[in-house]
Amino acid sequence: MYSATFIFDKKQFDDEFHALDAQIAAAARETLGFLGDESWEDPNTGRLCNVYYWADEMGLRQLMEHPSHRQAKAGQAKWLDGYQVIVSKVLRSYGDERINHPTRPAEPAA
Repeated sequence: MYSATFIFDKKQFDDEFHALDAQIAAAARETLGFLGDESWEDPNTGRLCNVYYWADEMGLRQLMEHPSHRQAKAGQAKWLDGYQVIVSKVLRSYGDERINHPTRPAEPAA
């Protein structure tokens, strides 16, 4: 399993940013092996964090090549005051199983 974490600080968001952000999220959900996503905002700093999960690296690579992602990357300086992308291979995930999360193992087939 792979995850891509997009961390960014806001500069000025406009309609173009919001449209591209929605297009990228939709494109991610349509990639092969997409498992889920989640977003976080730090209320103290306004820093945003979007995390996407895939069964393998192929879906992540599909998203990186998507035209909306390329367009957003080319224009990021207009909207962002800095960004960081972290691509990770998920080695394990565990918990008490009360949270439905993309990294939670699938239920065994009956």
